Amino acid sequence: MNRIGFIGLGAMGKPMARNLMKAGYALVLLTRTRSKAEDLIQAGGVWADTPKQVAEQSDVVITMLPDSPDVEQVIAGQDGALEGARAGLLIIDMSTISPVVARKLANAAQARGVELLDAPVSGGETGAINATLSIMVGGKVEAFNRALPIFQAMGKTILRIGDSGTGQICKAANQIVTSISVAAVSEALVFAAKAGADPAKVRQALLGGSAYSRSLENHGQRMLDHNFKPGFRLALHRKDLDIVMAAAKEYGVPLAITAAVREMQNACLAAGRGDLDTSSLVILVEELAKVQLLRP
Repeated sequence: MNRIGFIGLGAMGKPMARNLMKAGYALVLLTRTRSKAEDLIQAGGVWADTPKQVAEQSDVVITMLPDSPDVEQVIAGQDGALEGARAGLLIIDMSTISPVVARKLANAAQARGVELLDAPVSGGETGAINATLSIMVGGKVEAFNRALPIFQAMGKTILRIGDSGTGQICKAANQIVTSISVAAVSEALVFAAKAGADPAKVRQALLGGSAYSRSLENHGQRMLDHNFKPGFRLALHRKDLDIVMAAAKEYGVPLAITAAVREMQNACLAAGRGDLDTSSLVILVEELAKVQLLRP
């Protein structure tokens, strides 16, 4: 069985790594703060000090990092994974980054005899813990087939979208839909409350019709409860929309509604709410309408 290097043990990466260990994979671990990896080390994981060292000890290297510059540094920077790579290594980047950067890194990897898949995920921390993530993959068919058993230890819906970069394009599309959905649910429930209807009953009615969405079901309940404990932090969602808008500019696609939602998120971050769940966008709409969903 492949030895897997796993770089990035944050809220998503750590449970993903844990599920790989449960599936029987031997792991080489690296994250910014070693203390975050101690329980996995105690469970049999091996610590490495640099991405280069991770690659030297691994057949497959997975990265799960915050943003494009982090992934570029870890994979292609000094002491990066490519410096420790031997021909035949497979790198799987499961971060959410720019598709332009994903394609650049795939080309750099190929020049070293290394295959690279971009495989961002959707499903949040709950999906990472329960191994039910949706995994969207870009890269060669052969590399995807090699990685499939690894993906199956972490996710439920696994689909190769196409060549390098298309996994990130799919994730960008996902973030367009989810961000607009959260904004739409926020406005619908606040509208109902301000106009004199019970927003909880309005949500219940909408769930039974064509307006049904997971955002209405899950985020809508969070909004009604004012429960903004982060499942997916608003600051990270805004970061993803920055990636979306940069890619849209690169490829010449107008995204007017997405741009408006990003500005709403910017206002929330300016108010200090970046560490709350993305559903906390509703607070901005409540403030503008001068009404609250949560009754005292």
